[in-house]
Amino acid sequence: MADYKLLDIERRGDVFLVTLSNGDDNRLNVALCQEIIHFLSYARNEFGQGPGALIVRGNNAKFFTNGVDLEEVAKNPYAGPDGFYPLLHAILDFPFPTIAMVTGHTFGGGCPFSLAFDYRIMNVERGFFCMPAVDLGMHFPGIGSLLKSKLPPQTARRVLLEGHRFTGKEALEAGIVDAAVAPEKMLPLALEWAEKWKGKAAAGVYGLLREELQLEPMARLRNTSIKISITFFVIVIAAGL
Repeated sequence: MADYKLLDIERRGDVFLVTLSNGDDNRLNVALCQEIIHFLSYARNEFGQGPGALIVRGNNAKFFTNGVDLEEVAKNPYAGPDGFYPLLHAILDFPFPTIAMVTGHTFGGGCPFSLAFDYRIMNVERGFFCMPAVDLGMHFPGIGSLLKSKLPPQTARRVLLEGHRFTGKEALEAGIVDAAVAPEKMLPLALEWAEKWKGKAAAGVYGLLREELQLEPMARLRNTSIKISITFFVIVIAAGL
């Protein structure tokens, strides 16, 4: 296995436990996104045609992830198409059950990141789930399709158009997460679910069936990534850079 600088990897039988380790707030910069994408490819090969499941968690109780690195995005127009968009697509395309342990605050791009997983367990004692793009005047094309496919319409509206800060209890009631429990209960529950659902991938159709549910966001994320790359490339050529 590769030497990952921003991920801590632990294997427990047919379950991979991945801990994000990109500082205290786990910003989804290109480096972290690429490491996760690389690991997903590795895990896919390791599981092969057998059972398997993936759990991803934050490295502290304050943040699961503080979203994309906005400073990097401002300086690097390829940050989205090289990192964030391919990451979301890679998670949606991973043909095994996936579980996000939302250990703390989940802001901005961390929201669609967590929604890309099949299941979400949130810290009930600490942390908000909040996507404040509407208040910051920011637009990430294609993200709405993921929210629309994962959330009830009223909840998607509150997340995207109101920028509401959901507590763990509110997130559970709104259908954003599947469980909201005390911090010490998160990992045992995630492992219980992983053991319960890992065999569903063995028949070889788990990824195909998930794609039936997520076809629109997968296509939008892939096409948006390509469109951004081509647009910037044309601008660079036109400018003679």
